[in-house]
Amino acid sequence: MKILITGAAGFIASHIVDECINRGWEVVVVDNLFSGRKENLNNKAKFYKVDIIDYSSLQEIFNKEKPQIVNHHAAQIDVRKSVLDPQYDANVNIIGSLNLLELSVKFKVEKFIFASSGGTIYGECKNKKPPKETAFASPESPYGCAKLAVEYYMSYYNKVYGLKTISLRYSNVYGPRQNPFGEAGVVAIFGYLMLENKEVNIFGDGKQMRDFVYVSDVVDANIKCILKDINFGIYNVGTQKATSVNELFRILCKIIKYDKKPKYQPARKGELFKSYLDISKIKKELKWSPKVSLNDGLKKVVEYFKSC
Repeated sequence: MKILITGAAGFIASHIVDECINRGWEVVVVDNLFSGRKENLNNKAKFYKVDIIDYSSLQEIFNKEKPQIVNHHAAQIDVRKSVLDPQYDANVNIIGSLNLLELSVKFKVEKFIFASSGGTIYGECKNKKPPKETAFASPESPYGCAKLAVEYYMSYYNKVYGLKTISLRYSNVYGPRQNPFGEAGVVAIFGYLMLENKEVNIFGDGKQMRDFVYVSDVVDANIKCILKDINFGIYNVGTQKATSVNELFRILCKIIKYDKKPKYQPARKGELFKSYLDISKIKKELKWSPKVSLNDGLKKVVEYFKSC
């Protein structure tokens, strides 16, 4: 099997690359290294430094490699940047994805798997049950709008061209290799600062809640989608549990033995209060469920940062 993985120098996709190679599959990776790190790349994968908005370069790769499966994780991932520059966000996250969909049809790719975002597509979940995939989509950022738009395009390519397409709507993914210096990834940011014995900022009152899912569980969901014959699918990938930022802080304090108090800052404009996902569909159809508890996952992250 030959699989092309975009954004492969990034946090999540690099772990998917490793697992695909462990299974003996041939892996081709594409990344512009804008936010991804070259050291995350597995040297057994064939690497192309290419931006997904560069259609002609992508076409050369597809023509040469002829992948059977495309696993698309390359993206502009900063929600706040999408608010400041929606056009740039759309150019990368919509046009870049369309380039890959067009080429997947042109070069007869069998299956297209997309890293979508349950954390932004559904909008505010306060006073609501965790949303199922059939829930009304209500993105509150250009980033979420772009993810949803790509899902609609995938439906079109599935219906018109017969391209098998799967969207995985991730909740808040955390784990080793997540960038502690970015705007996203509160686990990595808190963990790094605590290990450095630096002050930790919490924006708002810390009662905002997120569904934290460990990266190895996300990898497992991707592998199941690669192996299972699915014509079209949309799946939430999370834990169906909401944990407050304050509770996350407390757990990390206990693991790291950090004794400073957090510094509360003004809430960020437009931030969701609660976001979590119903995972009954993926449990039933793909026999997938998260295996790593939050406490165990946080311990793994702390050990990773200690070893860096």
